Amino acid sequence: MAATTEPTHLVELVWSDGRTETIRVESGETVVDAAERADVAVPYGCLYGACGTCTAERLDGELCHQKTPRALKARSLDAGYVLPCIATPKSDCRLRVGHGIQAEVIGTPWK
Repeated sequence: MAATTEPTHLVELVWSDGRTETIRVESGETVVDAAERADVAVPYGCLYGACGTCTAERLDGELCHQKTPRALKARSLDAGYVLPCIATPKSDCRLRVGHGIQAEVIGTPWK
């Protein structure tokens, strides 16, 4: 019986200044881990879904959180926000990334 392997997926990261980077995410790998492997800097903090520093907006494609995304409320998840530190792609994807997204979604006391 031949071994089956899940495909890798391409994830395009889009910053608000118009810069884009496309990374290859291996099966079971998180977006943040793949970005780090590709030497592409994306914001992150805790790496287990609690702080929200890595919050990104899903523009296209499908991702699955490997753990409960504690930093995001149901309305944010329903609106298409994801935590790349614990998310793995299930298809090729496009994500809007950058430091300002966490403040848009979660808010900040530093106004």
